[in-house]
Amino acid sequence: MLIMRDMSESRRVERMRADFIANASHELRTPLASMLGFIETLQGPAKNDEGARERFLGVMAEQGQRMARLIDDLLSLSRIEQNLHVRPQTIVDLGSIAQHVADTLRPTAEGSQVRVNLDIEPNARIRGDYDELVRVAENLIENAIKYSAREGGGTAIVDVHVEAEDKTVRLRVCDDGPGIAAEHLTRLTERFYRVDTAASRAKGGTGLGLAIVKHIVARHRGRFTIDSRPGEGSTFTVTLERAGAADNGVIHS
Repeated sequence: MLIMRDMSESRRVERMRADFIANASHELRTPLASMLGFIETLQGPAKNDEGARERFLGVMAEQGQRMARLIDDLLSLSRIEQNLHVRPQTIVDLGSIAQHVADTLRPTAEGSQVRVNLDIEPNARIRGDYDELVRVAENLIENAIKYSAREGGGTAIVDVHVEAEDKTVRLRVCDDGPGIAAEHLTRLTERFYRVDTAASRAKGGTGLGLAIVKHIVARHRGRFTIDSRPGEGSTFTVTLERAGAADNGVIHS
């Protein structure tokens, strides 16, 4: 008797798990090594150097915050994956969520000289998890603000649209930033994938934001697309099924 088994999928999952652990370890190791080096310096040569102590403590706080953000994103991703097979049933209004997130991020946008324009259609009701959809809107709008800000000055524009059609509701976040080359687009939702690693880390990115968006949208049985060209900005679109007129129980409207 000859038994043949296709192990391709299990091998692929094993490679993904190994890559994930390696990437997560690397992302944590860098700030941790930095913090340990500064601690040793403060305990030794710079023990009585008040100026050095202030500088080093500032850098250590920044690296600690970086590790905290990374751990928070890893935990969020894990929770989403655990519930990936359970579709949310609560009725929420995606327009209200986008408005709330834009209002929350407005001080950040103004500090970066970015103007956020809202175009929200009424009755954009869907079945969804409110907190997860807030996370989607936060990641997309905050990324647009970060990566469209102009280093040489001048006001950048981020447009946030919520469009309610017969059967779907779309959240579109458009920026007029530098754009993204075609070879990167299919990999942007991979964990820890970055177009520019140094720039992403400098802006506080963990490399997990779009992976979180992709998994949340998948849990909501929706679609997430990215359109971009170098020099022409980027558009991130989330398309979800619209709740029927007979559905009740809207919350956070």
